[in-house]
Amino acid sequence: MSRLLFVAMMLLAGLASVAPGAQAAVPDKWGFAVVDVTSGVPDPNHQAGSWAPGFTVSVSPGVAGQTFVRFPQIATAGGVVHVTAISQNAHWCQAQKWGPSGTDLMVAVQCYRYGGAPVFTPYSVLFETSSGTLPAPKAFGYVHYNGAAVVTQFNSAGAANVVAGGGGVWTVTLPGLGSTGPAGNLQVTAVDPNQPARCKVGGWSSAPGGQTVQVRCHNATSAPLNTGWTLTYQRERSVIGAALPPNNFAYTFDNSPANPGPYAPLPAPLNYNSLGGVNTVQTAGTGQRLIVFPAVGVLQDHVQVTAYGTGPEFCNLGALWNTSGNAIVRNVICYNATTRVDRTSLVSYTSAF
Repeated sequence: MSRLLFVAMMLLAGLASVAPGAQAAVPDKWGFAVVDVTSGVPDPNHQAGSWAPGFTVSVSPGVAGQTFVRFPQIATAGGVVHVTAISQNAHWCQAQKWGPSGTDLMVAVQCYRYGGAPVFTPYSVLFETSSGTLPAPKAFGYVHYNGAAVVTQFNSAGAANVVAGGGGVWTVTLPGLGSTGPAGNLQVTAVDPNQPARCKVGGWSSAPGGQTVQVRCHNATSAPLNTGWTLTYQRERSVIGAALPPNNFAYTFDNSPANPGPYAPLPAPLNYNSLGGVNTVQTAGTGQRLIVFPAVGVLQDHVQVTAYGTGPEFCNLGALWNTSGNAIVRNVICYNATTRVDRTSLVSYTSAF
């Protein structure tokens, strides 16, 4: 009962603090989970969604390394999926496809070890679809690209996102979501039902007219690959597209991976905390980065990680994060092939509340 009252109070506080019309561009439907089983109900502390109380996420097995995640009561077309492997090894997970299954939304996820052998590893998975507009400086947008064309997209300024390029390197323009300097966060995930694929942010520039992002994808080893992918851009919004609620979310850009820290990434708009805390990053060993998001750690919650840079390196979560008032990610681990290396990464945290 006390928890229900706490949530209700936060909901009322959020509604009271938002001006009329500012609630546009909340997600129409969303859900997230940490999948730590191949069958049954995954960790209840790390699953939430826009469904009614009483429903839970469930998982069923497919072929080797494949699982099907059923998000209840949010059947819809479109939207984007993001996936991050949770492993102490050079593993990654990718989305294969998603869509309605009766009243539910089904997401197929496939995980691999470096080199392309399928393997099951725990992972965090997120689905979100949005509509509406947002007043600056807040901004949110996404693209689902299938390797040849845009499948679905959203832009909270009401503009059309543009994708150009191919063969493993694309330039994505998010017009109307611009900023005077670097601001916000990005997440990118490979989408391929047929072959191993990894995708990342290859480069990023901000201007008042919009955000310009390079997406790079690689095959099971280090060769560029033409494949599908999803990209999400957030600025002063949760990675699920919403705010108030959740009151508790944060993101950071570890853009100085050689810095032993703890340090607060700069400029500050890349290191956002919804409660005004200063997120910090520090080394936890070669290729391992410990991130602290102060004050925002509230169950149920979620983390996504994306590698940054022009090479074939990739990043995952070495273990489940800790939620204890602070949200502590211990650790983001980056790899070049199977070797841990210090590399730039983007990390996004959100609670459901």
